[in-house]
Amino acid sequence: MTGRPTTTPGTSAGDVLWLIRGHDVVTRADIRRLTGLSRTAVTLRVEQLLERGLVVERVEGGSTGGRPPTRLVFNPESGVVLAASIGVSRAQVAVCDLAGRVLAESEFAVSMSEDAQTVFAAAAEHLDRLLSRTPLPGRLVHGVGVGVPSAVDVTTGHSMSLAAKPVFGGIAVAEFFAERFGVPVRVDNEVNLLALAEHARHPDIDDLLLVKASTGIGAGIIAGGRLQHGAWGAAGEIGHIKVGGVPSRRCRCGDLNCLETVAGGLALLEQLAEAGKPVSALPELVGLVHDNDPDALRLVREAGRRIGEALAAAVNILNPAVIIVRGDLSHAAEPLIAGMRELIYQQSSALATRSLRIESSAEDAPTGIQACATMILDQVLAPPAVNALLDGTARRQGHRPGHRVG
Repeated sequence: MTGRPTTTPGTSAGDVLWLIRGHDVVTRADIRRLTGLSRTAVTLRVEQLLERGLVVERVEGGSTGGRPPTRLVFNPESGVVLAASIGVSRAQVAVCDLAGRVLAESEFAVSMSEDAQTVFAAAAEHLDRLLSRTPLPGRLVHGVGVGVPSAVDVTTGHSMSLAAKPVFGGIAVAEFFAERFGVPVRVDNEVNLLALAEHARHPDIDDLLLVKASTGIGAGIIAGGRLQHGAWGAAGEIGHIKVGGVPSRRCRCGDLNCLETVAGGLALLEQLAEAGKPVSALPELVGLVHDNDPDALRLVREAGRRIGEALAAAVNILNPAVIIVRGDLSHAAEPLIAGMRELIYQQSSALATRSLRIESSAEDAPTGIQACATMILDQVLAPPAVNALLDGTARRQGHRPGHRVG
């Protein structure tokens, strides 16, 4: 077995858990070899993890005369995290185990007339109901991961407004969910989380753009292998780039002539209704595209052109290796991506587009709630957080079935 380096010399119980998680299974002898700890020190740390239920022991393989080796395996069933992926038109929430697997989930519609606090309260109520129906004997809720459709100050967990109308901006999101559930909370823009999920699926690609084309439009930027938030958390807000040569329309952010007003999902539904084909939701529009409806095809391709025009400068500046398209409109990928390619290749340099791939996400790509779960797991299973949990110093509380927090 080859070990990966630890952030510290692997001396704490949290570091030992990090090693076990990274290797799937590991023996105590492996831990001694990888960390240099004594037999007694390894035993002490492993016993802490066993007592908390974070690892379990398994006897595997045959014996050659002595006792067969006992392997230590991370136990994802020892706790749960909560995930809430909140978009402009709908929200998805879930209870996930410590491997990020969804145990229970639900979703609800979000109205643009609702204020953010109402939406967050509804998400918390849905999470409470899921917890009450999910068998959780002896388990802890370790944290909450939240994705929101706005810029985020990731240090404070506050969402931020981009324009005169705050929509989901100016809210202490982390504080709201921390007070509700009494556990650590981590918040980021929903599109940034999808970008991180796609980067995890393409670890060999250090420069990637994730474009979400749905009710709203946004981009997540991976540059040099790192997610880019920008100075104030507003990196990737391409939906609010101003476009010209179109009728003046008011955007949900309060400004005029944003990209979303001509290429966002709500704008496309309005334009389709003006063409005499009213539909109530984007999946219906996508269905018309699949049926080769000429108006739907034209509108989605033109939306792709508008998005491509906004992305062309980003391609020149960032030189991504791949642009991955997600969101409801990505299910109409052929005309949407064709329109994007047309303008990107017209307006970006030949060098920047020489090997550029523009493609829709794979069907088995992580969902928004899985990305939220992964984000909070990276925090609560990091060695310092595990050490605090084991030492009993973290301000956490168990969440039992039927117990409402709030």
